Amino acid sequence: MKRPEIHPSAIVHPKASIGPDCTIGPYCVIGEHVTIGENCRFHSHVVVDGHTTIGNSNNFYPFASIGLNSQDLKWKGGVTRTVIGNDNTFRECVTVNSATIEGESTLIGNHNHILAYSHVAHDVRLGNDIVMSNVATLAGHVMVEDGAVVGGLAAVHQFCRIGKMSIIGGCSKVVQDVPPFMMADGNPAQTRTINKIGLDRNGVSEEVQSVLKQAFKILFREGLTISNALTRIESDLAQSPELAHLVDFARTSKRGISK
Repeated sequence: MKRPEIHPSAIVHPKASIGPDCTIGPYCVIGEHVTIGENCRFHSHVVVDGHTTIGNSNNFYPFASIGLNSQDLKWKGGVTRTVIGNDNTFRECVTVNSATIEGESTLIGNHNHILAYSHVAHDVRLGNDIVMSNVATLAGHVMVEDGAVVGGLAAVHQFCRIGKMSIIGGCSKVVQDVPPFMMADGNPAQTRTINKIGLDRNGVSEEVQSVLKQAFKILFREGLTISNALTRIESDLAQSPELAHLVDFARTSKRGISK
């Protein structure tokens, strides 16, 4: 493996750890407590600071800002962290903030595609294979499960959870949890139906999709309380890992689910 290629105009702190095969382009700034894995590319004007750890094969486009202090007014200093996995893309002007409380972390997994001007706030947990379209915004402590899609200009309230393989329509205002495998849209966002295209793309069988659609109707169309709806889903429908995940997600929701 070859040594990192660093443009003469870039400012890289001598204590930063830069892995092999990395390219750090013009006018990038890499801070003292940054650790970068192999084969990462920083196109130009990218700032990475704070106690930030970045894995392998990540791609950062111009004016991305990664790992800087939380914007939360509760932040009082101390060591907070940003941890990013492998094979992620951060397009132009993406911002990822560090955690708020000392010892805590903002976490981003693998194979995520975060488009221009998107914002990942303090203490967010992003899983894997997630797409955040342009100007999508996640407030503090939001959790996004694997395979979810957040539409452009959508805004997600603090402490909300976005379920596995769900999709949020563009310009939506999300103030409650979005259940896995579902499509949510609106202001405030409501759960509309199953995310069939996402389920197809992820290889979920037609049989399981049919059961998820029945579960959607019981949860959102029959006027039942969440507790009664979940009891009926568990007793009446053919069980699968996907259905079990949906039930557990709804049952453990603290903000309630977007109905």
